[in-house]
Amino acid sequence: MFLEIDHFNLWFNGFDDDNRQFRNQVLFDVSLALEKGETVALVGESGSGKSITALSILRLLEESGNTSSQGAIHFEGRNILNLSAKDIRGIRGNRIAMIFQEPMTSLNPVYSIGNQLMEPLRQHRNLAAREAEQEAIRLLDRTGIDDPAARLRAFPHQLSGGQRQRVMIAMALACRPSLLIADEPTTALDVTIAAQILELIRDIQREFGMGVLLITHDLEIVRKYASRIYIMKTGRIVEHGTMDEIFTNPSHEYTKRLMSAIPRGRKVPASPGPLLLKTDNLTCRFKSYTGWVHPFKRRQKITYAVDRVSLELQGGTTWGIVGESGSGKTTLAMAILKLVQSTGDIFFLGENIQNWPNNRLRPLRREIQIVFQDPFSSLSPRFTVQEIIEEGLKIHLPETSREERYEMVVDTLKEVGLTEDMAFRYPHEFSGGQRQRIAIARVIILKPKLLILDEPTSALDVTIQGQIIDLLLNLQQKYGMTYMFITHDLRVIRALADFVAVMQHGKIVEAGPAQEIFTSPAQEYTRILFAAALGRPRDQSTAG
Repeated sequence: MFLEIDHFNLWFNGFDDDNRQFRNQVLFDVSLALEKGETVALVGESGSGKSITALSILRLLEESGNTSSQGAIHFEGRNILNLSAKDIRGIRGNRIAMIFQEPMTSLNPVYSIGNQLMEPLRQHRNLAAREAEQEAIRLLDRTGIDDPAARLRAFPHQLSGGQRQRVMIAMALACRPSLLIADEPTTALDVTIAAQILELIRDIQREFGMGVLLITHDLEIVRKYASRIYIMKTGRIVEHGTMDEIFTNPSHEYTKRLMSAIPRGRKVPASPGPLLLKTDNLTCRFKSYTGWVHPFKRRQKITYAVDRVSLELQGGTTWGIVGESGSGKTTLAMAILKLVQSTGDIFFLGENIQNWPNNRLRPLRREIQIVFQDPFSSLSPRFTVQEIIEEGLKIHLPETSREERYEMVVDTLKEVGLTEDMAFRYPHEFSGGQRQRIAIARVIILKPKLLILDEPTSALDVTIQGQIIDLLLNLQQKYGMTYMFITHDLRVIRALADFVAVMQHGKIVEAGPAQEIFTSPAQEYTRILFAAALGRPRDQSTAG
């Protein structure tokens, strides 16, 4: 067997606040096998132990904490757990490479892409500086980076998410490993970019004959790219088998729950209410500088992030705004919220608010609220949940007493599926799904007429996604709120939206009732998005 994890147990050891030693078991009797050239998927929710299993294969946890283990991890005939520190360093990056979930935090921000890519080439393959540079250019070119020679001088922040992930793949392939561990390689990437990244991994796997351990919570990805699957829950493998066995006849209740949580349904169209919001030729443009015309004048570039967008949102309905990163979705939301400068008209409840001063806009903030993509960065770490949720009440309803505000906070927490005791905790004490519920509670306590949701489910497990979708549908039905839901996940849009607008390069290329767009998309770009997200052939025009 190429890679075999055999009845592996792992403990984290440490001391509590009273200086008493504790031993916390995080992996329980884990067994997993992978043949050379095979793709095996390890699937489970956040906190199930997937990444800890991957880090254990490379013995990376020993570098950052006090751990103890039992069992064996065999790779190419050797038990990795018995190797010396020198021997395991020879395997890391050389025989086993790993692509981490978030390339922006995995890449060093103060070193150029070239420096980081050439390091393993010089360390493991003993290439001279010039040879390492040529090989780095070849690797970037192989992974689809445009103008690879110039990209060597770029820094991570100058690349898009998809480009950074391609750089991580190039670094992983630098030493031609025989095993590639891909830990959530497409989380939070656009559907088209995610499909490109996975196709790239598959092409390179065939080229080098690598084994691939694909770690993910997305079962739709698994269906397309893996031959066998292991389901993990709370540190245990609860079920494993071939794709057909797991998808056709899952035996464990947890697996069945994962399957049922994949958004597949279509929303029953709502009865539209009166016109709530209208944009007319809304345009946002940004200036940047690309060089010098002469020593005293810089060359100016104008980028149209939103280009003459016209939309009409009727009360009680959901508009899905879809498109790739950089298409202008979030900038459109920021323009509607009057958080970026724009031209054109914005009508809210029949009044053109485009040129309103800030003091006149402030009362309007209560009626238009937003939920951001990452609740951890949008919730203040210094405030308790109660302070976070009641902040809007203090600003927009200053006449309420402290007791009234507390009762309203508790009622809102219960509405989003949380409990009263959570009001006194801090954001870091919650899971990602719970933090997103807190972010939703913060805005619905004001009962806004329009709620903008900017990628609120993109980084959440599929089961948590399903819970958030159900929560939003229930709140909309109860309060008649209007949603503008921004996402690149078309499965979520299909379950939530009454109308869909598809954005590309700042323009709306196609818009209309969701059922019509999903049944017969008119534009080639829309068909490409559907093919990447829903597995539909590009030339197929009927919904699957």
